[in-house]
Amino acid sequence: MEHYVSLAPDVEFLAYVASDEAVPRIPADIDTRVVSSNPYLRLGFQFGRRLKEDRASVVHVQYTAPLGCSVPVVVTVHDVSFVEQPEFFSSFRQNQLAFTVKRTIRQAARVLTCSEFSRKAIARAYGMDPERIVVVPNAASPSFRPLDRQKSSDIVRRAFGLNAPYLLCVGNLQRRKNQIGLIRAFEALMQDQPDLPQHLVFVGKETAQAPEIRAAARRSPLQGRIHFTGFVADDLLPWLYNACDLFVFPSFYEGFGIPLLEAMACGCPVASSNRTALPEVGGNAALYFDPGSISGMARTIHDMLRNLDFAATLGRSAVDRAREFSWRRSAEIVLDTYREAAGQPAPATASSLPRAVASGS
Repeated sequence: MEHYVSLAPDVEFLAYVASDEAVPRIPADIDTRVVSSNPYLRLGFQFGRRLKEDRASVVHVQYTAPLGCSVPVVVTVHDVSFVEQPEFFSSFRQNQLAFTVKRTIRQAARVLTCSEFSRKAIARAYGMDPERIVVVPNAASPSFRPLDRQKSSDIVRRAFGLNAPYLLCVGNLQRRKNQIGLIRAFEALMQDQPDLPQHLVFVGKETAQAPEIRAAARRSPLQGRIHFTGFVADDLLPWLYNACDLFVFPSFYEGFGIPLLEAMACGCPVASSNRTALPEVGGNAALYFDPGSISGMARTIHDMLRNLDFAATLGRSAVDRAREFSWRRSAEIVLDTYREAAGQPAPATASSLPRAVASGS
């Protein structure tokens, strides 16, 4: 979002957020409006009315458009895991997303997603021509970059009390991210290679499924070497990436996988799941495993920990790979999509689009 104003200085951008806490994350030169945190009030009544009052030209939403929307809708659907792997969702959440996303896609002027994998998955799920779906890749923030390793270790020790070499996994604590599988692979690794000194660190906010994951760690014979930091903000997260020995991403399903890209941007050696969009993001700069195979995951981690030269080479390749993803280029694609949705030819002058509205709803 920080590139929108510089790329289209004559367009007025409005950001609607559902909490005061979100306001500092919006660039200062974008007008921000706080709407109700209650999704039924916000999407069923309030948001549509505010769009009409603000005379918006286009509204950009995540997954779900407001009812009674009077302006062209651009929707970003990051993935359709709720369709393809509903077992990871409650029945209520799965049914709610199935209904609201289908409605939104049908009314949308344009559909965006973050990977070729998700583009094809959305097309399958909703019987769409894939050419109607625009891929807008994610990128890593510039704060994710190689940093001094010793300084990173010192900061991690002071901030989190971690005073041992460690494997790092970043992602919300939920079954789809496969943290329990990684715990079991860690156990298998240490049973086979008891001299390895590494601990296992999970970074990510709590979800309703977090107690199940924490219980698996408590039951583990290695519970003293398994750590949970909770959510970590971007001012500290790059230090965690830079201090780790290996980043492991065992997810069953990702529409993109931003933590994978953040780790690569920091120069981490990466061992990743080989499913969904992750090989598309990691390319040749990661080593892959089947997330359903505990032994395969453990073997991949072992191979990288025991071959430091290979891990270092992979880390250098990862930095180059991460540089191929650019928020500025992605912003250019989104702006062209706004103009097309508003009925303007692309390319067009910025002044041809009086107002564009971005929403995190």
